[in-house]
Amino acid sequence: MNDSVTVLYFAGLREQFGRGSETVALSADVLTVKDFLTARRQEDTTFEAVFSRFPRIRVAVNKVMGDLSTPVHNGDEIAFFPPMTGG
Repeated sequence: MNDSVTVLYFAGLREQFGRGSETVALSADVLTVKDFLTARRQEDTTFEAVFSRFPRIRVAVNKVMGDLSTPVHNGDEIAFFPPMTGG
């Protein structure tokens, strides 16, 4: 069975992708969120275009806030969302 992760998109990202989630195959060389983003940007031109519009993306792995160095494993849930503003 192939390794995979569930990817969730929130707010403007969901609107841009036209979906709130997807399952993505996880290659063996993906060890961190940064590796995942790099691989997805190379594999999917839509992913590159959308993430270029949102240069400051927030990430959570398994519902815990993370950053680019957060480890990624088979079966993880990776959630991406733009920074929130409030007042």
